[in-house]
Amino acid sequence: MLDISKIREHFPSLSIRDKNNNQIIYLDGPGGTQVPTSVIDGVSEYYKKFNANTHGEFITSINTDKIMNSLREKTSVLLNAENKDCISIGQNMTTLNFQLARGLSKFFKKDDEVIITELDHEANRGPWKTFEEKGIKLIEINLLQDGQLDYSDFESKINNKTVMIAMGMSSNALGTINDFEKIKKIISEKKILFLLDAVHYAPHFAIDVQNLKCDFLLCSAYKFYGPHVGLLYTKPDLLNKINTDRLIVQEQYAPYKIETGTLNHAACNGVIKAIDFISSLGEGSSLREKIESSYLKINKHEKKLASKLYSSLNKLNDITVIGTDFSKRRAPTISFIHKNKSSNEVCKILALHNICAWDGHFYALKAIQILGLEKMGGVTRLGVSIYNTEEEINRTVDIISKI
Repeated sequence: MLDISKIREHFPSLSIRDKNNNQIIYLDGPGGTQVPTSVIDGVSEYYKKFNANTHGEFITSINTDKIMNSLREKTSVLLNAENKDCISIGQNMTTLNFQLARGLSKFFKKDDEVIITELDHEANRGPWKTFEEKGIKLIEINLLQDGQLDYSDFESKINNKTVMIAMGMSSNALGTINDFEKIKKIISEKKILFLLDAVHYAPHFAIDVQNLKCDFLLCSAYKFYGPHVGLLYTKPDLLNKINTDRLIVQEQYAPYKIETGTLNHAACNGVIKAIDFISSLGEGSSLREKIESSYLKINKHEKKLASKLYSSLNKLNDITVIGTDFSKRRAPTISFIHKNKSSNEVCKILALHNICAWDGHFYALKAIQILGLEKMGGVTRLGVSIYNTEEEINRTVDIISKI
């Protein structure tokens, strides 16, 4: 059982109050979580003690090498990767995906087919559109009005021309958790690369890439209590077969060959501390056991609050909640529209009460268009994170009920 009051003490930003003395409520986690003091200190500590570029013979450079090595090691445990050389680091998930797309565009051939979905964030749609310049075809999977993918459509579009499937694990706009296990089972005997976008999944659920049997998986540390750093898992030896764009002075092998320029070492030290923070909430004799234990606790807490938020909003006459309910698998993210107010107007009213919420399409533009919500300004999105409380949910629902 998590002691949320103790957990909240780790997050200094939770103490912010507005001019009316309303304590801030962060329900904007899907756009980036708050960070604990240990992460802030990790970034600061780097500049105080270790600031240098890598591969030098002097102490601060040697320590920077150790930090970067530690990040790969701990991320490999976080994702249960085969080893640290499966972990590449980038400015963000989008940049890494564009890098990967450019490399794979040389790997695939004309008339090959790559499957994407209408539900995905543009970071897992836009990069693949560059394939069309090479004559590689993009095939889209339909989104149903209940916020789930059409799996009959999905299955019918997988054929002997399919060379890759790129799909999200969870929707950042609707909270839908996709049935990625089903798709992997369908293609298990086929030579089809399988890429998963775990950006919205990683903050809430444990990930095991070996169990998922994916070829690639991407996530972003700023969604799980860390700084803005993108992380890419690639199955062992696969990256070495892809002709990525890189300088001749860069290491020409995995995991470095997809990394461009000097990385943000201070932020990377912060990511290490974010993984340590997550593991500190669990029990076990190994880092992996602690991470798995922690995520079970996180999910239980977040699901309880998100279920309450979902059911409470559903009872309000002027509110329509978008997407499936919690009888199905879904992330603790709730999106809704108001009968008489635009999503932006709702967010402005919430902001007057020091409640942080997002409005719009959240870069899941295609999904919002398919659901017919773009012209009304998209949806209002509320996301539950580990530091949220039942009192915050009650206060937020109370404010929304009066709009």
